[in-house]
Amino acid sequence: MPHATVQRTVGVRLQLPINRDKTRGLCCPQESMKFLGYRIGWNYRNDGSAYIGTRPSKASVQSLCRKVSELTSCKYGLIDSQEMVRRLNWMLSGWSNYFHLGQVSPAYSAIDNHTTKRLRQWFSRKHQVKTGKYVRFSNKRLWNDHGLVCLSPKTKNLPWA
Repeated sequence: MPHATVQRTVGVRLQLPINRDKTRGLCCPQESMKFLGYRIGWNYRNDGSAYIGTRPSKASVQSLCRKVSELTSCKYGLIDSQEMVRRLNWMLSGWSNYFHLGQVSPAYSAIDNHTTKRLRQWFSRKHQVKTGKYVRFSNKRLWNDHGLVCLSPKTKNLPWA
């Protein structure tokens, strides 16, 4: 009896439509592909050697940077400093927990640079600082005193895929 049940479920067709924009054939590894936010294709080590691997796609990095920019915009100027850093840390930690396979160092560095720049601008607007922004809100101070997450050091303990 269970055999007949299996036969009926195997014969059912899902009739899912094929998305013509997303479906394509490619010649791997010459062409890279994007899948679930990752770019799969040629990656290069510091010594110039190449390997096929993954890294976060540019669109994924840009999407996170847009969210950071939105969160640190003028309309959130009345939020407490600790709450702002907590929200940013929550966003950065979640993104880095998903994107931790492969060559992530360049993406992490770009996100760190963008986040510290935007948070520095936010602090300067909040405290009405026009000069000396980098002295008063240096990267080390943002990371150590205010507790902003720095993604770049996390790459030392990550596996290479």
